[in-house]
Amino acid sequence: MSTPPPESPRYRTEQEAFWAGSFGNDYIARNEGSQLLASNLHFFSQALRSAGRIGSCVEFGANIGMNLRALQLLYPQLEATGIEINAEAARQLADLVGAERVFNGSIFDYPVRQQAELVLIKGVLIHINPEMLPATYVKLVEASSRYVLVCEYYNPAPVAIAYRGHSDRLFKRDFAGEMMRAHPELRLVDYGFAYHLDTAFPQDDITWFLMEKAG
Repeated sequence: MSTPPPESPRYRTEQEAFWAGSFGNDYIARNEGSQLLASNLHFFSQALRSAGRIGSCVEFGANIGMNLRALQLLYPQLEATGIEINAEAARQLADLVGAERVFNGSIFDYPVRQQAELVLIKGVLIHINPEMLPATYVKLVEASSRYVLVCEYYNPAPVAIAYRGHSDRLFKRDFAGEMMRAHPELRLVDYGFAYHLDTAFPQDDITWFLMEKAG
């Protein structure tokens, strides 16, 4: 299936324009609710069990903040910041964390001015143009003062699959492995898998990797 050209010249890739536009708006309604919040609470309690107390977090691709909501419940004093390309999602995210803690724009344009103890990316790397992954990895590492948590679809070799009738919109690979090879200051702390048929706390077949950054 052919893909349309980018909707706006301010984006460098078709994938960015795709999520900034109407598809990104539709995504909001499919990814909210109390069941997702409960699943996220369980998910992060497992993924961050080795991290101890977290005081600050920046999430790349935060959408309306369902991940950050769960983290704020786990860590009530958390200073949360979100990066979100879709304007409507960013508006709703601002209601959660404050407008001053929301960057509405592309991950590639995010200016890393302050580090957070935890950098989170969940279900976002799979939608980034593979040619831009090295630049994304740099941003993730630069933004972290200690931990990077990558939660994505895993595959040992890079592969592209159709996504809701669209081509070149979903890519699976070993994101964490690539990051650690490119950035040897990262070490693997913990990892795990969350299954979509979990009877209590389902997730979307996500493999997670908690990495710690050397001081």
